[in-house]
Amino acid sequence: MTKKEEFEAEPVYLLPIFASLMVGLGFAYLLLLRPVGTPPVTPFPETPSGQFSNALYFVVIIAIAATIFYILIKWKSRRMISFLVGFAMTAASMLLSLFYLYALFSSFANWEIYITVASIIITVFVDLAVFKLGGTARNIVVIFLGGALGVFLGGSIPIVSALLILSFLAVYDVIAVYKGPVGKIADSGLDQLKGLSFSFREIQMGLGDLVFYSMLCSVMLLNTDFGGWAPYLLSLAGVLVGSFLTFIMLKKKGIFPGLPIPIFFGLTLGLLGSFIPV
Repeated sequence: MTKKEEFEAEPVYLLPIFASLMVGLGFAYLLLLRPVGTPPVTPFPETPSGQFSNALYFVVIIAIAATIFYILIKWKSRRMISFLVGFAMTAASMLLSLFYLYALFSSFANWEIYITVASIIITVFVDLAVFKLGGTARNIVVIFLGGALGVFLGGSIPIVSALLILSFLAVYDVIAVYKGPVGKIADSGLDQLKGLSFSFREIQMGLGDLVFYSMLCSVMLLNTDFGGWAPYLLSLAGVLVGSFLTFIMLKKKGIFPGLPIPIFFGLTLGLLGSFIPV
Protein backbone atom coordinates (compact mmCIF):
# COMPACT_ATOMS: atom_id res chain seq x y z
CA MET A 1 0.00 0.00 0.00
CA THR A 2 1.07 3.58 -0.62
CA LYS A 3 -0.37 6.98 0.20
CA LYS A 4 -0.50 9.92 -2.16
CA GLU A 5 -0.49 12.58 0.55
CA GLU A 6 -1.08 13.03 4.24
CA PHE A 7 -4.13 11.21 5.55
CA GLU A 8 -5.61 10.04 8.82
CA ALA A 9 -6.26 6.34 9.32
CA GLU A 10 -10.05 6.17 9.48
CA PRO A 11 -12.56 3.32 9.12
CA VAL A 12 -13.77 4.78 5.81
CA TYR A 13 -10.60 3.47 4.14
CA LEU A 14 -11.80 -0.06 4.87
CA LEU A 15 -14.73 0.36 2.48
CA PRO A 16 -13.06 -1.00 -0.69
CA ILE A 17 -11.61 -3.94 1.26
CA PHE A 18 -14.96 -4.71 2.86
CA ALA A 19 -16.71 -4.35 -0.51
CA SER A 20 -14.28 -6.80 -2.14
CA LEU A 21 -14.77 -9.26 0.72
CA MET A 22 -18.55 -9.00 0.34
CA VAL A 23 -18.21 -9.65 -3.39
CA GLY A 24 -16.14 -12.67 -2.46
CA LEU A 25 -18.78 -13.79 0.02
CA GLY A 26 -21.39 -13.68 -2.73
CA PHE A 27 -19.30 -15.86 -5.02
CA ALA A 28 -18.35 -18.21 -2.18
CA TYR A 29 -22.00 -18.63 -1.21
CA LEU A 30 -22.79 -19.45 -4.84
CA LEU A 31 -20.19 -22.24 -4.71
CA LEU A 32 -21.67 -23.51 -1.45
CA LEU A 33 -25.10 -23.74 -3.07
CA ARG A 34 -23.91 -25.04 -6.44
CA PRO A 35 -20.51 -26.75 -6.05
CA VAL A 36 -18.54 -27.17 -9.25
CA GLY A 37 -15.25 -28.86 -9.94
CA THR A 38 -12.29 -26.50 -10.06
CA PRO A 39 -9.15 -27.03 -12.12
CA PRO A 40 -5.99 -27.67 -10.08
CA VAL A 41 -3.89 -24.52 -9.67
CA THR A 42 -1.15 -26.05 -7.51
CA PRO A 43 1.41 -28.21 -9.35
CA PHE A 44 2.53 -30.38 -6.43
CA PRO A 45 0.63 -33.08 -4.49
CA GLU A 46 -0.80 -32.43 -1.04
CA THR A 47 2.09 -34.03 0.85
CA PRO A 48 4.25 -32.18 3.42
CA SER A 49 6.98 -31.48 0.87
CA GLY A 50 4.41 -30.78 -1.84
CA GLN A 51 2.57 -28.26 0.33
CA PHE A 52 5.75 -26.25 0.94
CA SER A 53 6.61 -26.54 -2.75
CA ASN A 54 3.20 -25.14 -3.69
CA ALA A 55 3.77 -22.16 -1.40
CA LEU A 56 7.22 -21.52 -2.87
CA TYR A 57 5.79 -21.91 -6.37
CA PHE A 58 3.30 -19.07 -5.80
CA VAL A 59 5.97 -16.83 -4.27
CA VAL A 60 8.34 -17.43 -7.18
CA ILE A 61 5.64 -16.78 -9.80
CA ILE A 62 4.61 -13.52 -8.13
CA ALA A 63 8.23 -12.44 -7.62
CA ILE A 64 9.03 -13.06 -11.29
CA ALA A 65 5.95 -11.13 -12.42
CA ALA A 66 6.77 -8.18 -10.15
CA THR A 67 10.37 -8.13 -11.38
CA ILE A 68 9.28 -8.15 -15.02
CA PHE A 69 6.91 -5.22 -14.46
CA TYR A 70 9.60 -3.28 -12.57
CA ILE A 71 12.07 -3.77 -15.43
CA LEU A 72 9.46 -2.68 -17.99
CA ILE A 73 8.62 0.41 -15.93
CA LYS A 74 12.32 1.24 -15.60
CA TRP A 75 12.74 0.87 -19.37
CA LYS A 76 9.55 2.91 -19.89
CA SER A 77 8.08 0.16 -22.07
CA ARG A 78 4.52 1.39 -21.81
CA ARG A 79 3.25 -0.62 -24.77
CA MET A 80 4.55 -3.88 -23.37
CA ILE A 81 3.14 -3.05 -19.93
CA SER A 82 -0.25 -2.29 -21.48
CA PHE A 83 -0.16 -5.50 -23.49
CA LEU A 84 0.72 -7.71 -20.50
CA VAL A 85 -1.81 -6.07 -18.18
CA GLY A 86 -4.46 -6.17 -20.90
CA PHE A 87 -3.83 -9.85 -21.56
CA ALA A 88 -3.95 -10.66 -17.83
CA MET A 89 -7.16 -8.70 -17.23
CA THR A 90 -8.87 -10.16 -20.30
CA ALA A 91 -7.90 -13.73 -19.48
CA ALA A 92 -8.86 -13.39 -15.80
CA SER A 93 -12.24 -11.80 -16.47
CA MET A 94 -13.10 -14.34 -19.18
CA LEU A 95 -12.10 -17.38 -17.12
CA LEU A 96 -13.78 -16.14 -13.94
CA SER A 97 -16.96 -15.26 -15.85
CA LEU A 98 -17.10 -18.70 -17.43
CA PHE A 99 -16.47 -20.38 -14.07
CA TYR A 100 -19.09 -18.53 -12.02
CA LEU A 101 -21.70 -18.40 -14.79
CA TYR A 102 -21.30 -22.15 -15.21
CA ALA A 103 -21.96 -22.59 -11.49
CA LEU A 104 -25.04 -20.40 -11.79
CA PHE A 105 -26.62 -21.56 -15.06
CA SER A 106 -25.28 -25.02 -15.90
CA SER A 107 -28.61 -26.64 -15.04
CA PHE A 108 -30.42 -24.61 -17.73
CA ALA A 109 -31.01 -25.82 -21.28
CA ASN A 110 -28.53 -24.53 -23.87
CA TRP A 111 -26.42 -23.06 -21.08
CA GLU A 112 -23.24 -23.16 -23.18
CA ILE A 113 -24.46 -20.44 -25.56
CA TYR A 114 -25.73 -18.11 -22.85
CA ILE A 115 -22.66 -18.47 -20.68
CA THR A 116 -20.27 -17.89 -23.58
CA VAL A 117 -22.08 -14.77 -24.79
CA ALA A 118 -22.42 -13.36 -21.26
CA SER A 119 -18.74 -14.01 -20.52
CA ILE A 120 -17.67 -12.16 -23.67
CA ILE A 121 -19.89 -9.19 -22.77
CA ILE A 122 -18.51 -9.09 -19.22
CA THR A 123 -14.93 -9.30 -20.48
CA VAL A 124 -15.47 -6.44 -22.93
CA PHE A 125 -16.97 -4.32 -20.15
CA VAL A 126 -14.02 -5.09 -17.87
CA ASP A 127 -11.52 -4.04 -20.54
CA LEU A 128 -13.46 -0.86 -21.29
CA ALA A 129 -13.71 0.03 -17.61
CA VAL A 130 -10.01 -0.57 -16.96
CA PHE A 131 -8.43 0.90 -20.09
CA LYS A 132 -10.95 3.46 -21.35
CA LEU A 133 -13.30 4.66 -18.62
CA GLY A 134 -10.87 4.56 -15.70
CA GLY A 135 -11.69 6.25 -12.39
CA THR A 136 -14.59 4.80 -10.43
CA ALA A 137 -15.43 2.22 -13.11
CA ARG A 138 -11.90 0.81 -13.00
CA ASN A 139 -11.88 0.71 -9.20
CA ILE A 140 -15.19 -1.17 -9.13
CA VAL A 141 -13.82 -3.75 -11.58
CA VAL A 142 -10.67 -4.22 -9.48
CA ILE A 143 -12.78 -4.71 -6.34
CA PHE A 144 -14.93 -7.34 -8.09
CA LEU A 145 -11.92 -9.11 -9.61
CA GLY A 146 -10.17 -9.20 -6.24
CA GLY A 147 -13.13 -10.85 -4.55
CA ALA A 148 -13.88 -13.27 -7.40
CA LEU A 149 -10.29 -14.39 -7.99
CA GLY A 150 -9.67 -14.86 -4.27
CA VAL A 151 -12.67 -17.16 -3.93
CA PHE A 152 -11.61 -19.12 -7.01
CA LEU A 153 -8.17 -19.71 -5.49
CA GLY A 154 -9.61 -20.44 -2.05
CA GLY A 155 -11.93 -23.06 -3.50
CA SER A 156 -9.28 -24.61 -5.76
CA ILE A 157 -6.30 -24.99 -3.43
CA PRO A 158 -6.25 -27.62 -0.65
CA ILE A 159 -6.41 -26.17 2.84
CA VAL A 160 -2.82 -26.73 4.04
CA SER A 161 -1.27 -25.51 0.81
CA ALA A 162 -3.57 -22.48 0.87
CA LEU A 163 -2.57 -21.53 4.43
CA LEU A 164 1.12 -21.97 3.62
CA ILE A 165 0.77 -19.91 0.44
CA LEU A 166 -0.83 -17.06 2.38
CA SER A 167 1.85 -17.24 5.08
CA PHE A 168 4.73 -17.32 2.60
CA LEU A 169 3.26 -14.44 0.60
CA ALA A 170 2.89 -12.34 3.75
CA VAL A 171 6.61 -12.77 4.44
CA TYR A 172 7.53 -12.16 0.81
CA ASP A 173 5.45 -8.98 0.78
CA VAL A 174 7.66 -7.43 3.46
CA ILE A 175 10.81 -8.24 1.48
CA ALA A 176 9.32 -7.15 -1.84
CA VAL A 177 8.11 -3.80 -0.51
CA TYR A 178 11.28 -2.76 1.29
CA LYS A 179 14.01 -4.58 -0.62
CA GLY A 180 12.42 -5.90 -3.80
CA PRO A 181 10.51 -4.88 -6.92
CA VAL A 182 7.15 -4.02 -5.33
CA GLY A 183 8.54 -1.07 -3.39
CA LYS A 184 10.36 0.19 -6.47
CA ILE A 185 7.20 -0.10 -8.54
CA ALA A 186 5.32 1.86 -5.86
CA ASP A 187 7.97 4.58 -5.97
CA SER A 188 7.58 4.75 -9.75
CA GLY A 189 3.81 5.06 -9.46
CA LEU A 190 1.21 2.29 -9.35
CA ASP A 191 -0.93 4.27 -11.79
CA GLN A 192 1.16 2.81 -14.61
CA LEU A 193 -0.32 -0.63 -13.85
CA LYS A 194 -3.94 0.10 -14.71
CA GLY A 195 -6.16 -2.67 -13.42
CA LEU A 196 -3.53 -4.15 -11.12
CA SER A 197 -4.06 -1.43 -8.51
CA PHE A 198 -6.74 1.00 -7.44
CA SER A 199 -6.97 4.35 -5.69
CA PHE A 200 -9.32 5.30 -2.90
CA ARG A 201 -8.98 8.83 -1.63
CA GLU A 202 -5.34 9.21 -0.56
CA ILE A 203 -4.24 5.58 -0.73
CA GLN A 204 -3.28 3.15 -3.45
CA MET A 205 -3.60 -0.60 -3.05
CA GLY A 206 -2.61 -3.50 -5.26
CA LEU A 207 -5.11 -5.98 -6.68
CA GLY A 208 -3.09 -8.75 -5.04
CA ASP A 209 -3.96 -7.51 -1.56
CA LEU A 210 -7.67 -7.85 -2.28
CA VAL A 211 -7.19 -11.25 -3.93
CA PHE A 212 -5.40 -12.77 -0.95
CA TYR A 213 -7.71 -11.23 1.64
CA SER A 214 -10.62 -12.82 -0.22
CA MET A 215 -8.73 -16.08 -0.62
CA LEU A 216 -8.10 -16.27 3.13
CA CYS A 217 -11.74 -15.73 4.05
CA SER A 218 -13.03 -18.12 1.39
CA VAL A 219 -10.65 -20.85 2.55
CA MET A 220 -12.21 -20.56 5.99
CA LEU A 221 -15.73 -20.79 4.57
CA LEU A 222 -15.47 -23.32 1.74
CA ASN A 223 -13.41 -26.04 3.45
CA THR A 224 -16.29 -27.72 5.23
CA ASP A 225 -14.13 -30.26 7.09
CA PHE A 226 -12.16 -27.42 8.62
CA GLY A 227 -14.03 -24.17 8.27
CA GLY A 228 -17.54 -22.82 8.24
CA TRP A 229 -19.29 -19.62 9.19
CA ALA A 230 -17.54 -19.08 12.53
CA PRO A 231 -14.00 -19.27 11.05
CA TYR A 232 -15.14 -17.16 8.11
CA LEU A 233 -16.60 -14.36 10.22
CA LEU A 234 -13.60 -14.30 12.54
CA SER A 235 -11.15 -14.29 9.62
CA LEU A 236 -13.15 -11.47 8.04
CA ALA A 237 -12.90 -9.47 11.26
CA GLY A 238 -9.18 -10.25 11.46
CA VAL A 239 -8.55 -9.01 7.92
CA LEU A 240 -10.41 -5.76 8.60
CA VAL A 241 -8.66 -5.14 11.92
CA GLY A 242 -5.31 -5.97 10.35
CA SER A 243 -6.03 -3.65 7.43
CA PHE A 244 -6.84 -0.78 9.78
CA LEU A 245 -3.59 -1.35 11.67
CA THR A 246 -1.83 -1.35 8.30
CA PHE A 247 -3.34 2.06 7.54
CA ILE A 248 -1.95 3.35 10.82
CA MET A 249 1.51 2.12 9.84
CA LEU A 250 1.02 3.54 6.34
CA LYS A 251 0.46 6.99 7.81
CA LYS A 252 3.80 6.75 9.60
CA LYS A 253 5.86 5.13 6.85
CA GLY A 254 4.31 6.32 3.57
CA ILE A 255 4.56 2.81 2.12
CA PHE A 256 3.76 -0.41 3.94
CA PRO A 257 3.16 -4.05 2.89
CA GLY A 258 -0.54 -4.80 2.72
CA LEU A 259 -0.47 -8.53 3.47
CA PRO A 260 1.41 -9.35 6.71
CA ILE A 261 -0.82 -7.82 9.40
CA PRO A 262 -4.22 -8.66 7.83
CA ILE A 263 -3.07 -12.19 6.97
CA PHE A 264 -1.72 -12.72 10.50
CA PHE A 265 -4.92 -11.55 12.19
CA GLY A 266 -7.18 -13.26 9.65
CA LEU A 267 -5.38 -16.60 9.92
CA THR A 268 -5.12 -16.47 13.71
CA LEU A 269 -8.77 -15.64 14.31
CA GLY A 270 -9.96 -17.98 11.57
CA LEU A 271 -8.01 -20.91 13.01
CA LEU A 272 -9.35 -20.14 16.47
CA GLY A 273 -12.85 -20.01 15.00
CA SER A 274 -12.45 -23.53 13.63
CA PHE A 275 -12.66 -24.79 17.22
CA ILE A 276 -16.04 -23.15 17.79
CA PRO A 277 -18.86 -25.70 17.40
CA VAL A 278 -21.63 -24.40 15.15
